Amino acid sequence: MRLLFLALCALGLGNALAQTSPPPFKASPAMSMELRNAQWFDGSEFRRGSLYVEDGRFVAAKPRRVNRRMELKGQYLISPLGEAHNHNLQNEWGYGQFARSYLQDGVFYAAMLCGDPAGVAPVRKLAGGADAPDVAFVTACITSSDGHPLEMLLRPASEGQPAVTLADVADKAVLVMNSPAQVREKWPLVQARKSELIKLVLSYHEREDLRGRPELMGKLGLRAEVAAEIVRMAHASGQRVAAHVDSAADFEAAVRAGVDQIAHLPGYFPHHGDAPESYLLSPASIELAAQRKIAVITTTAATGLFKADADLQARIREVQKRNLQMLRDAGVPLLLGSDVFTGTALAEFRSLAALGVLSPAELLRIATQDTPRAIFPKRRLGCFEPGCDASFLVLAGHPLQDPAAVEQPLLRVKQGRILTLMDDVASTAGGTADTAASKKSPVKSGKKGKASGKPASKPTGRPAVKAASAHKR
Repeated sequence: MRLLFLALCALGLGNALAQTSPPPFKASPAMSMELRNAQWFDGSEFRRGSLYVEDGRFVAAKPRRVNRRMELKGQYLISPLGEAHNHNLQNEWGYGQFARSYLQDGVFYAAMLCGDPAGVAPVRKLAGGADAPDVAFVTACITSSDGHPLEMLLRPASEGQPAVTLADVADKAVLVMNSPAQVREKWPLVQARKSELIKLVLSYHEREDLRGRPELMGKLGLRAEVAAEIVRMAHASGQRVAAHVDSAADFEAAVRAGVDQIAHLPGYFPHHGDAPESYLLSPASIELAAQRKIAVITTTAATGLFKADADLQARIREVQKRNLQMLRDAGVPLLLGSDVFTGTALAEFRSLAALGVLSPAELLRIATQDTPRAIFPKRRLGCFEPGCDASFLVLAGHPLQDPAAVEQPLLRVKQGRILTLMDDVASTAGGTADTAASKKSPVKSGKKGKASGKPASKPTGRPAVKAASAHKR
């Protein structure tokens, strides 16, 4: 589906915002907050106590003036989710269609992994605000002259539409490099794009028999030696590299090249009729990935984009389970990413939960801590300690007992601002506000003005929705 997005761009729809898109979220003014009887996820379990927010960050002590006091007994706080691989926010059309869905799904952080610099430029002004997801854009996307995603960018002339040739898009929409020498020659083009993360495309690089087949033009990718030179040059320039991979051999080549991220778990679909089992990763490549701390973006939900009968789907899922288990056991960092054009990281969260390889705590940590921090490594995200961004979701259910609880946030807060669909949201920031529940339930913490940090006890029955419910959506 990411190719559909690129096709729409090629057809000139990238600058037309849809008129039927749903109403956007609105952000309240920044508020100082007192969160009483809070239970928050620390990466392995839920802690309990009081939390304080001021100037968009968590602070150690109660602010002198509190705009909003909330009684959160029986509710659960998690950090927002991250989406490490998608393409649907990387031009104005896609952003207009899908940005609200990210906030709706509780996905505040996203990486768009192959944007045309011209298409990305206007979106930079829209993303990252108080009422918008924070987006990292990859604008240096490198492939071969017969590589993905050229298939959807090139087209013959027809019905008054001029042809789009390789010369029209090469080193413009994407960068094209066919040899290590070309990498060195064209490196100034990479640096000019000022992309902290570079993406390179490997796609069945070991299958030389696929090259030269007209039906595969624009569907392949770089050779291993070219990918290795890109990584060498990028690291010398202080830039990170993510690798699109399809086959198990692509995975191994990317690991040996020393990339920082692998953008696909191989085996989401057997494109050339190969047996799903041929996508099982080798123990040696997994061990090397663990040693080099190369993160793997899971993208298991992408399987749903392809037509496959029940038997083939079952075999694909089994391979995904085995690969995930081996990566997990070896200690390879895993990141949440769907590469589902019409969805968000929530689709991948559901897919991983259904596969059952990761424990609920592992999955929640990957979604709310590891992935946001990988997207924005210089920020303090996914935490509730003083100095961390005060961005969080309030849930009615315990997500370690029922992962589906993540899908229905009662409240969304971004850097101390409540996100809502209500036009009169500004009124929520006036003066000091208490709820009846908070007045009846004083906080019993170990130290005045600080969270007790005690592990939360297991819930009994469905938690009551109190203060947060007044600000639902």
